[in-house]
Amino acid sequence: MKIAVVGAGAMGSVYAGLLASAGHEVTAVDVNAEHVEAIRARGLRVSGVSGDRTVRIDATTEPGEVGEVELVVVATKSMAARAAAESAAPLIGAGTTVLTIQNGLGAADVVAEVVGDERLMVGVAGGFGASIAGPGHAHHHGMELVRLGERTGPVTERTERVADAWRQAGFEVRTYDDVSRLLWEKLICNACFAGIGGLLELTIGEVIGNPDAWSVASRCAQETLDVGRARGVALDIPDCDAYVLAYGRAIPDARPSLLLDLLAGRPTEVEWINGSVPREGAKVGVPAPTNELVTRLVLAKEAR
Repeated sequence: MKIAVVGAGAMGSVYAGLLASAGHEVTAVDVNAEHVEAIRARGLRVSGVSGDRTVRIDATTEPGEVGEVELVVVATKSMAARAAAESAAPLIGAGTTVLTIQNGLGAADVVAEVVGDERLMVGVAGGFGASIAGPGHAHHHGMELVRLGERTGPVTERTERVADAWRQAGFEVRTYDDVSRLLWEKLICNACFAGIGGLLELTIGEVIGNPDAWSVASRCAQETLDVGRARGVALDIPDCDAYVLAYGRAIPDARPSLLLDLLAGRPTEVEWINGSVPREGAKVGVPAPTNELVTRLVLAKEAR
């Protein structure tokens, strides 16, 4: 399959490297010229639980250099998803599928506005904990599961074809009929660890091991579950603490991407993660005060 990964940061680089290792024709598209030049010069190195490999792939800062592809993977941060989708126009032909994979809520909506619901698939990646170790080098602490579904409607032949391409690359992939459920299941975990991990500069395991941090994190998770259910999402999670602990204990050494952004002086996705919970809760009269407070504190820290 001919694939373009738009947004070759930590997660995007893991996707690109493993998909290329499986024999797919992959191009990494990213605005980070230093990262792109390193990939061109030395290949893309992907280290972590999947092994340590360096893969020769194409890389560019200009989507127009690539031409039309079969699959566009939008792997940017949520706040950059619209710009990424717009920049991907030269990659999209009549038969192109666009797969968007972001944290939080709302990114799929803005990508759909650009490329159309009928072209769009939505992915949710869980248990990766990836980071950029240096130009041309991505590292991931876990590789739990990639969930895929159509933006609208049930699983189709196209869904399974894209899923098979990822399975060939060594990813554990499941396909789902209900994309809303996928997004909320991941949001519960992100809301639990992202904001408090960023504020206190803790790994996921350290959040779990610190009683005060865990008190706040677990409340963020429970509020997210409560809001999701009130919004009508079919969330079959009988014990919220057990659910997020299982997620977190699989990648204890990972630092939340929100923390990595704060340390690097970059804007964070907090408005799309913790901040989305009180916004959605307001629509159904379910308050989420812990997520609201964590969001405001992260934004205050970000402003520094």
